[in-house]
Amino acid sequence: MKLTNLFLLVTVAASSAAAGEPTIAAAIDREISDIEKQILQVAQAMPEDKFNFSPASLNIPGASYSDVRTFAVQVKHVAASNYALWSPLTGDQIPDNFRGGDGPENLKTKAEIIQFLKDSFAMGHRAAATLTTENMLQSPPPLKWPRLHYATFAVAHAFDHYGQMVEYLRMNGIVPPASRTKASAR
Repeated sequence: MKLTNLFLLVTVAASSAAAGEPTIAAAIDREISDIEKQILQVAQAMPEDKFNFSPASLNIPGASYSDVRTFAVQVKHVAASNYALWSPLTGDQIPDNFRGGDGPENLKTKAEIIQFLKDSFAMGHRAAATLTTENMLQSPPPLKWPRLHYATFAVAHAFDHYGQMVEYLRMNGIVPPASRTKASAR
């Protein structure tokens, strides 16, 4: 999210809250809902037998994909990052195996990984609900940045990985859900 967009979001939310209109929590929750929908659709679109796909398997001459994450690990990474970024806002303690970039190693099936992703977004909605115009710019210990940063950075981070996941679908001949026309979705 660009700084100017973030400033506009904060300004509109602050003035709206004063007028009894939508709150910063509602505005951030809407952003979380948008990326949640996009990521879940992409994750569900990848067939289970391709969930461990990595571009390294394509053996493209001159390409350097040897150390990139598989599709499954991309999904787990988004979820684990969501937990890491939103847990300071909710006060939840996250298990140690959620930390580190790739999420829990014990999650192997598509269903387990998608449930982990859904649960991480549920935490995001709880985190958004904690934001107020009074506390959004506070950095309570041990936070280094304002609460609003953690809420919005998780969204921006997920969008980055959404783009990568879309490319993984396309490398497997799958049109991403957001790119399908009504006629081709039938």
